[in-house]
Amino acid sequence: MPYSFDKEINRRGTLSYKWDSADKDVIPLWVADMDFETAPVVKKALQKRVNHGIYGYTRVPDAYYKSVADWFRIHHHWVFDPSWMLYTSGVVPAISAIIKALTHPGDEVIVQSPVFNCFYSSIRNNGCKIVSNDLIYENGTYRIDFADLQKKLSSPKAKILLLCNPHNPAGRVWTSDELKRIGEICLQNDVWIVADEIHCEFVSPGYTFLPFGSISPDFIHKTIVCISPSKAFNIGGLQISNIVCENEEVRNKIDRAINDNEVCDVNPFGIVATMAAYTDEGAAWLKDLNSYINSNYLFLCDFFKENLPQFPVTKLEGTYLVWVDCSAIGKDSETIQKELLTSYRVWVNEGVMYGDNGNLFIRINIACPRKRLEEGLKRIAKGLKAMLP
Repeated sequence: MPYSFDKEINRRGTLSYKWDSADKDVIPLWVADMDFETAPVVKKALQKRVNHGIYGYTRVPDAYYKSVADWFRIHHHWVFDPSWMLYTSGVVPAISAIIKALTHPGDEVIVQSPVFNCFYSSIRNNGCKIVSNDLIYENGTYRIDFADLQKKLSSPKAKILLLCNPHNPAGRVWTSDELKRIGEICLQNDVWIVADEIHCEFVSPGYTFLPFGSISPDFIHKTIVCISPSKAFNIGGLQISNIVCENEEVRNKIDRAINDNEVCDVNPFGIVATMAAYTDEGAAWLKDLNSYINSNYLFLCDFFKENLPQFPVTKLEGTYLVWVDCSAIGKDSETIQKELLTSYRVWVNEGVMYGDNGNLFIRINIACPRKRLEEGLKRIAKGLKAMLP
């Protein structure tokens, strides 16, 4: 059955971080939280669990591990043993625990900026040094500077490469050749690959997501992958994610770090929602969702072409987060973001939060009904035009 995503739902007054952090006349197109109801199969499973009426401490059943492993085998052609999995309350806590397990204060963790802002805090909170292998922006997209990556990873203090795949906010879905080259350089330098693949279900037509763990058996012993249904099924508040690590010794260290960081317990709704999402019904809903998000992206591209030709839109291969070049204004992204919010009542993300080389960009969340996106874009257009020199 086809699913509709045009329904506008009032989220104000629900303690929504996205909506209730803003004044009532603001359209929020910022934090990576969709304005769509989750899949009906997930709602049904949660309603059944709620009706039980007791929500105490929960066990994670064998069926949970099997559902996750089966999903990635069927939909992403990645076969892994369920025993490689560790669960925790979110991908950010997972990354923090992995860094804690694999590094000592003063060690270097490599990121590819502009990149998800919580990478930076996870590194800093563990006393490690952030080293950026800056992505190269050209022709409306990004590519990896492999010469620089080789140099950064060859440092004796380099311990981890944090890989964002698909990449937030650059919108890249890394190719097999790119991922193989990353793995080869990391192996040469004995550096761990930690892949954040939380956006893996959002892929534009013509592109294919490849889990890093599926790329080569040569890499798997030095690879840790972080996954979650939270973005794809809009259940971030249920706080559930998984770490996949083949290396048993390292997996035990990560498990210890998860417990040290006190993120070892998850809630019963996250378990139920994951098992419901990773089914044929969930897959059908997700297919229609991807189609709708792609149509929103094409709508945005046409809107910018007609109304804002001075502001290039980065090619979106994956995620629902659009990266827009605002260098024509000649002002920093914090100034642009603040002006759009205060004067034009639309909330986007300032690019600098993803790294200094994002300072001339803004990020727009397009995972919302078309009518809402259109109104948000009209406000953005007024604001950006007014800021042009």
